[in-house]
Amino acid sequence: MKKRHSLIVIFLLISLCIYLFYRTEKTIINELFIALFSLETYVGFKTFFNNTFPIHKQLVYSLPGGLWLFCVTVLSSDFYIEIRQRKLALFIIPFVFALGLELLQLLHITNGRFDFWDVASYLLFGMLAFTFFSKETPKQNIVRPFTLNSFSCMICFLIVYLADLWK
Repeated sequence: MKKRHSLIVIFLLISLCIYLFYRTEKTIINELFIALFSLETYVGFKTFFNNTFPIHKQLVYSLPGGLWLFCVTVLSSDFYIEIRQRKLALFIIPFVFALGLELLQLLHITNGRFDFWDVASYLLFGMLAFTFFSKETPKQNIVRPFTLNSFSCMICFLIVYLADLWK
């Protein structure tokens, strides 16, 4: 269990660094960082990271989504949601959400650009999470009782909002 949570923290920190220092400053998380510290501090960190640790463009745009999918799939593997007295394993939802979002982008229904590399990243990290962490049946309803673990899982789902762009 500790290894699982350590891996999740590492993957989320990698994603955070990529979003903060390699992506546009127009994402909500970057706007928050700039508001808390300053534009100069942000630009300084961004310049340092880009010069010290250059990352290929495909990784900058596809890796964070795959890492997020892995993390939220692993976290949600312990939970189910009950709909009309039927239990739905929650670990299915991140994969459906990620692929559904790419489909909506392909059809130009939502903002963003469809990317095969994103789909490949979702497939790779989703399969890794399914293979190594989703073997058991979900044990707990996500909302009853509401625990620190269910709160952590819900926060991981909400991280998607921080990657969105300010309008």
